[in-house]
Amino acid sequence: MSRIGKKAVPVPAGVTASIDNGTLSVKGPKGTLTLGMSDLIDYKIEDGQIAVTPANDSKQARAFWGMQRTLVSNLIEGVTEGFSKTLEISGVGYRAKAQGKTLKLELGFSHDVDLTVPEGVDVKTPDQTTVEISGMDKQAVGQFAAEIREFRKPEPYKGKGIKYRGEYIFRKEGKKK
Repeated sequence: MSRIGKKAVPVPAGVTASIDNGTLSVKGPKGTLTLGMSDLIDYKIEDGQIAVTPANDSKQARAFWGMQRTLVSNLIEGVTEGFSKTLEISGVGYRAKAQGKTLKLELGFSHDVDLTVPEGVDVKTPDQTTVEISGMDKQAVGQFAAEIREFRKPEPYKGKGIKYRGEYIFRKEGKKK
């Protein structure tokens, strides 16, 4: 039995959920998100909650159960509050600048890295070494943050690179004479 899957997802005031043609649509103050429903899972909207249960007793249905409940929960949280990730850039000459729908990164390469911001994701740079990524879709926000971080992962000797705020970088000691 899934401990997470057993809990119904509460639908807060101001949010509407509907099931239509194999998709679950959630509409809230920030916008609308949809989720393609699995045939192995039953979804029921009742009493201001969305209940997720396995359709049969197969191993695959039980494996999908908790994940599907979490995806539904992320839809609700996305249309009410949204998601955000903050990246910190450290290194001499490393900086970032948001220009409309483009993020310009200077990371010590012979060229600047220009990234197009995906639809539904907002990027702000309060200062040159901080990038704030926010949006309704948790997967899109996390994916874009991971793509930015991939250009210069933090290295263990000086800690230079792009890291998530609050991330611990395991530091190594340099060579000894």
